[in-house]
Amino acid sequence: MINKPIRDNYLPYGRQWIDEDDIQAVVNILKSDYLTTGPAVGEFEIAIANYVGAKYAVAFSNGTAALHGACFAADIGKGDEVITTPLTFAASANCVLYQGGKPVFADVDPETYNIDPLKVESLITNNTKAIIPVHFTGQPVALDEIHQIAKKNNLIVIEDAAHALGATYKGHMIGSLSDMTMFSFHPVKHITSGEGGIITTNNEEYYLKLLQFRSHGITRAPDKLIENHGPWYYEMQFLGFNYRMTDIQAALGDSQLKKIDKFIDLRKKYVSMYDDAFKEIDEIQTPYQDPNVSSSWHLYIIRLDLEKLSGNRKDIFEGLLQENIGVNVHYIPVHLLPYYAQLGYQRGICPNAEKLYEEIITLPLFPAMTEDDVNDVISAVNKVLNFYRK
Repeated sequence: MINKPIRDNYLPYGRQWIDEDDIQAVVNILKSDYLTTGPAVGEFEIAIANYVGAKYAVAFSNGTAALHGACFAADIGKGDEVITTPLTFAASANCVLYQGGKPVFADVDPETYNIDPLKVESLITNNTKAIIPVHFTGQPVALDEIHQIAKKNNLIVIEDAAHALGATYKGHMIGSLSDMTMFSFHPVKHITSGEGGIITTNNEEYYLKLLQFRSHGITRAPDKLIENHGPWYYEMQFLGFNYRMTDIQAALGDSQLKKIDKFIDLRKKYVSMYDDAFKEIDEIQTPYQDPNVSSSWHLYIIRLDLEKLSGNRKDIFEGLLQENIGVNVHYIPVHLLPYYAQLGYQRGICPNAEKLYEEIITLPLFPAMTEDDVNDVISAVNKVLNFYRK
């Protein structure tokens, strides 16, 4: 690119918004008796469960740990297959490998970019144990179809809703609809606890297993003990992990949750600005939204029509970086990552996801942006596309 950049300073694709209430919530914990394994974690779990309409919530140190816990609770093990999407972060499939299971990748719908239920159904075998659908960018998957397939084949559904806190499916909050649902509280997500994740569920058996799994497989519950030597006694009953969330994290998350409606409203406002600005540009496709759902808009992704451009996706991406616009790509399809290639996964098994990967760019979207920031992104996209337009 030539000429002066659109922006003098760099605009990231995502960033947390921390205010004085959040800071004070953390300070209060630092001054309290408990920095971890205290009451703040339980309070945060109750707040999340109430927000999404679930009976139970179990907090973890991060979203990946939460997914691992869900796979453990679902009793996924060696020889079990779990169907998920390739268009996601590696954790959505890694959690299956942690349990000795085999991830099976179903291709995505080229319109919604979410996992295609027809592809899911075609991949079910006698070894299939669960489905992990991912609400990509915050837009819920076709849950009715996924649940119908799961019920027909006696499968467990674990929603990866790392992108979808606050999203709804046919008027119902994501987090209360499947066997288990994972949310992430990484700094670029809708709310943050620094790092952190949570599983929501309506199933008491899963809830109790998750609680024990995140704490080494140890329990002190008198009704679960095989023996009881006294008030000090505890038992490690299976091999769990130290996946506990700290009270520091929980206090920050709880404070952030009080602002989630404001955060999502701002995301939707900026999405509307993008949609209006880009709707007449032939070289890009804006995100399609299923009328049955309400996305909570973690990401805003444009799809390039490369046949109408003299440059490729890398050229457009680098051009936007030169304008100080912090673009990203979500995601490299998991089955194309070197580790998965070593496991035998091959290019070509998910052609829709593979084609999307060559054509998509994630634009900045976070509530701490301003309208001026959004307009800078719009100007930069127009500038770069004009440069590469055939």
